[in-house]
Amino acid sequence: MVTSEAPSLTRRELFSKTSAAVCSSLLAWTAESYGHIVGANDRIRIGFLGAGDMGNNHFTAYNVLKNNNNLEAVAVADCWLTRAEEGAQKISAPHVFSDYHHVLDLQDIDYVTIATPEHQHAQMALDALDAGKAVYCEKPLTHTIAETKAVISKQSETKLPVQVGIQGMSDDSYATAGQAIRDGLIGKVVQAQIEYVRRYGPQGLFAVPNLKDDMPKPEDLNWKAWLGPAPDTEWNPHRYFEWRNYSSYSGGIATDLFIHRLARIMRACDLAYPRRVAGMGGIWQWRNNRDLPDNFEMICEYPRGMTVYILGTQSNRVGIDHLIRGYRGTLYFTPGGWVAKDKDDKVLAEHKKTGSEDAGLHHANLHNNLRNGEELNCPVEFAGAAGAAVIMANESWRTGQMMGWDVQAQDMVACHSRKHNPYPAIE
Repeated sequence: MVTSEAPSLTRRELFSKTSAAVCSSLLAWTAESYGHIVGANDRIRIGFLGAGDMGNNHFTAYNVLKNNNNLEAVAVADCWLTRAEEGAQKISAPHVFSDYHHVLDLQDIDYVTIATPEHQHAQMALDALDAGKAVYCEKPLTHTIAETKAVISKQSETKLPVQVGIQGMSDDSYATAGQAIRDGLIGKVVQAQIEYVRRYGPQGLFAVPNLKDDMPKPEDLNWKAWLGPAPDTEWNPHRYFEWRNYSSYSGGIATDLFIHRLARIMRACDLAYPRRVAGMGGIWQWRNNRDLPDNFEMICEYPRGMTVYILGTQSNRVGIDHLIRGYRGTLYFTPGGWVAKDKDDKVLAEHKKTGSEDAGLHHANLHNNLRNGEELNCPVEFAGAAGAAVIMANESWRTGQMMGWDVQAQDMVACHSRKHNPYPAIE
């Protein structure tokens, strides 16, 4: 609950036309759209695509929820068959496959989870929607902006729900902060900052300790299927087990970590696609043949007239406050919710959160959407905008230039090719 001493102000339009269109589409996820998928008391049947670390998080969430939410695990697929079999045992799923298409062929599955490397997300999501399955896809939604547009288009065509695994969106801190900001609590917002910092051990970022270069490929792992749309290459244990370090399969720090943090600020500040993005960092500490930075930071400028800074030091875990700066005050996110203070440190309002960054809550939200049309906490339009920003940050780092967003083309472009507008899109 929010308590406030600040007067309620008339809400001002904060979006560009593109942002407004995106946010309007979020409100269209209704019971009429999805109520036909699963009856209110029917069992929801799930297929699991990917049985690695993130896949196991979904297995854990399923086991916690299965009785109260009336769930049934139907199948598990992983291109490493041993992993699929082990995953199926954990959730008592009767069907096990090394080819995910066989899961999609099963008629009694209501939705699938996609917990694979990022480069596989788009095709699996498209195939699942074509097969009439709803989707819970781990973040980022896709590996490229072109793929994002394809998935959003397919979801719009099929009207099937797609929940994206930015689980922090199941914490109400950010939606309630957004309402307080719209009501004028901290005045005109001009800047936000947030971080995702860690300190990795000697093995380095996203690396497996003592992994041998000559480790043979498991006999029941389909390497070609794992590569999927990525460039063909011979078996390499580092690429398989440490895929977050390679741009063919991942966006590294930006797409694996930053997207969680950026989404929080986006929800609180009603943001969609950025106007400009810069990414900086390097392979400064752990070379290990990676081609993505091991320390990274990015800054985004948004059409409403504000910037968002994200720190990503992976060699030192000392962080910075997660906060949003406005003309009248500052809103600080805390472990328990948020507190807003004026320039003299007087508390203007505070909120004790409900929910958390939790896969179980995210799944339950999807179950409620399937049964009664509850609005998804992280639908494809929102996740696509967040994903575009971190993809732009990586492109900025790779090319050494700031990237901009072309509203008409719905794609990134080099900023030097466009005239810069120093004013908010809408006052």
